[in-house]
Amino acid sequence: LPDWRVLSLFGVGAGLMRGAGCTINDMWDRDYDRKVARTASRPLAAGDISTFQSFIFLGGQLSLALCVLLCLNYYSIVLGAASLSLVITYPLMKRITYWPQLVLGFTFNWGALLGWSAVKGSCEWSVCLPLYLAGVMWTLVYDTIYAHQDKRDDIVIGVKSTALQFKEDTKQWLSGFSLAMLLSLCVAGMNCNQTFPYYSAVAGTGAHLAHQIYTLDIDKPEDCWKKFASNRTVGVLLFVGIVLGNL
Repeated sequence: LPDWRVLSLFGVGAGLMRGAGCTINDMWDRDYDRKVARTASRPLAAGDISTFQSFIFLGGQLSLALCVLLCLNYYSIVLGAASLSLVITYPLMKRITYWPQLVLGFTFNWGALLGWSAVKGSCEWSVCLPLYLAGVMWTLVYDTIYAHQDKRDDIVIGVKSTALQFKEDTKQWLSGFSLAMLLSLCVAGMNCNQTFPYYSAVAGTGAHLAHQIYTLDIDKPEDCWKKFASNRTVGVLLFVGIVLGNL
């Protein structure tokens, strides 16, 4: 079974850093958010809180996240600190590239590296890199779907995304990303001697993604949100598969 102390630290740390990323994103994008119907009610965009207040809140989030990081080994502290530059800069990418979802993938999936090093004291790259790549591909899938909700507003205000880059070819791209994700998960599993339950979970993940992409309507924001949110099932499937595979 997973070490509950490490699992708890990562659960708290992930929540704090995900929250910090959202805070930074809203700070960078407050002027853009006012112009998009779905985001206009966010606290900074709506003027409910000031930029100074958001800095204080961000400082609290990062301070608590640092406390979590300092509970890990030295290798993991350095590795975790290295992700901060990505957390700070990824919200800017939508201004300069049609691939901000790729940078988001690099940011969100840092835990694939950090989790292993927290347990082992260093990274086994033959496992960590394929797992990291799988996470990046997964992020490209769900965040491209997410981006299709706002594509009309994004065109008007000049924000870039993979949704605008892929347009009507989105499903083909999502299929390619999903295939790369599944292959990477298989490579990671083989390199750490995973067993049948793990590969069953990978197969279930493939079936879920195939259904998600096949039934997706990129021109209906409510369907994009539904498909985006259903990716929580992917996370649960893989987590259960990893635990049962180890057992």
